[in-house]
Amino acid sequence: MTLSVNTLSKRHGPDWVLRDVSFDAAKSEITGVFGAKGSGKTTLLRLIAGLESANGGTITFDGTSVSGLSDGRLAFIPTIPASPFWQRALGGAKADTVDIAKRQEDAIDLAVNGPAELILLDDAFCFFDPVTRHQVTTRTIEAVRAAGKTVIYAANDFNSLFELCDNAIVLSGGYVGQTGSPAEIYQQPATVEIARITGDNNLFEARRLSSKNADLPEFQTIVGEHRLFAKKTDIGGLGAINRNVMLSIRPENISISFGASFPEDNLLKATVTDAKFLGPHTRVGLDAGGLRLEAMVPRLVGLDVGEECMVGLPPDRVVVLKQ
Repeated sequence: MTLSVNTLSKRHGPDWVLRDVSFDAAKSEITGVFGAKGSGKTTLLRLIAGLESANGGTITFDGTSVSGLSDGRLAFIPTIPASPFWQRALGGAKADTVDIAKRQEDAIDLAVNGPAELILLDDAFCFFDPVTRHQVTTRTIEAVRAAGKTVIYAANDFNSLFELCDNAIVLSGGYVGQTGSPAEIYQQPATVEIARITGDNNLFEARRLSSKNADLPEFQTIVGEHRLFAKKTDIGGLGAINRNVMLSIRPENISISFGASFPEDNLLKATVTDAKFLGPHTRVGLDAGGLRLEAMVPRLVGLDVGEECMVGLPPDRVVVLKQ
């Protein structure tokens, strides 16, 4: 049972919310939908559910228009407690977060274990504590795999896609900005916006020094004038040699040490400006000649704020982004 969305567009008044959105979602899989606030995630689910009308495009399920699905084959679980769905479920009563979470958990379990073949979840895990979220996620995945259901999950937190989703689409500016597994999107974001919204990132401008044919493109940062190598990038993504590009590296990919090790790892001398304990990790602020970076390390040993260190930015983790 495959859901196919083809060139779907939706306009609210003069403003386009979605433009030419296309993707497929296979059975036995959970497809995540992510984007910044107002990117059209809920609108997309409501269009698939038939609660709103599109201004163009088609939505089919197993080759049949979703509008022709019989009762019970599609389940839509919204997240907002004030929605008519939850008002009916609560009998008009005002419930606390614990009650809402339990009712939402029951609704998810009922959907994945019931007759519905296409299930739409609109940020349906947002009220759960971490333990409950893990338990419900595990049950949901097992039920979807066993029954061959197709699930679309719209999320406001990209991290929630890692455990739950097989594939994901990122909405950006009303269009599909990127598709792939959550890990692929996180490790290789397609644009500056997607790099920003999918998690903590170090973003900095640089100018390319090497030719387009170089195995590892070389750049010079605008701030600090550091020479860095980045991962191999297709020619189209490098841009003109006389134009600035944006480079990115996730905080957890930056290493911190006292001395030299591998100069090919883009070693920079830096000063520790901040250290914030975050339980299993410590977020470390760094100043490399004016270039401000953040690193995420399991623990910070032997360094205090104000001390100098060497930081490594492995080239295969430095991504060249499209604007």
